[in-house]
Amino acid sequence: MASVYSNLTYWLVNHPNIADFTWTEGETFGSTVFFVSVVVSIYLSVTFILRYAMVSLPSLGPRILKPITAVHSLSACLLSLIMAVGCTLSITSAPSLHAICFPVDEKPKGPLFFWAQVFYLSKILEFGDTLLIILGKSFQRLSFLHVYHHATVLIICFIWLRTRQSMFPVGVVTNSTVHVIMYGYYFMCAVGCKPRWKRLVTDFQVVQFVFGFGILVLMFSEHYFGSGCSGIWGSYFTSAFNASLLALFFNFRSKNYVKKTKPEMIKLS
Repeated sequence: MASVYSNLTYWLVNHPNIADFTWTEGETFGSTVFFVSVVVSIYLSVTFILRYAMVSLPSLGPRILKPITAVHSLSACLLSLIMAVGCTLSITSAPSLHAICFPVDEKPKGPLFFWAQVFYLSKILEFGDTLLIILGKSFQRLSFLHVYHHATVLIICFIWLRTRQSMFPVGVVTNSTVHVIMYGYYFMCAVGCKPRWKRLVTDFQVVQFVFGFGILVLMFSEHYFGSGCSGIWGSYFTSAFNASLLALFFNFRSKNYVKKTKPEMIKLS
């Protein structure tokens, strides 16, 4: 067991490509406002155009769509698992409280920023979720929550990196863990083994935001009553985004899973 931990720590934390990683705006791939703006604009434009173009076109059909969905979901699931493990090991190798509060003069380098960069780019891969929904003509799944979440989270991840935002390691670990469960569920559905715990996917998504707000209190406490934390303005922006997602997920959960009891009819004799 010790050798497994040692090997994982080397390959996911101490490998030179990870340990010596430095995020440099304008040099690291995808590290500009222009890049984010173009990618999000393309995503929204393609989503809008395809959504209405597919109305008059046939769907791909399950024979084609399910294998593609299975490959996409399995790839995203495994990548999420690697990110969750890699960032967790990076946190345990970092100084105490580093996952919650970076020093004000924190430099964007090292394993934590490497995994933040991977996490950031993985959000582009997740645009495939939207494409598969449209190609399958499952338009009821193409909700405002879905498109808003996919478009905005890429911007949030960029802000994490650009502002050296404190607490992003917690976000990487929790969100990646939730996505292991979510994409695992999608993969099983695609291969014809639909689990009964669909509701848990939404529940875990809600829990991650509630947990995040709890950690946020600790970070703000350290910032205002301690030595200060890096990227505080980015934290405000992220907090607003998470609050909006929490509200939307609660709304989705209440509409889809909360049983509404009908009042009993009282018969008058």
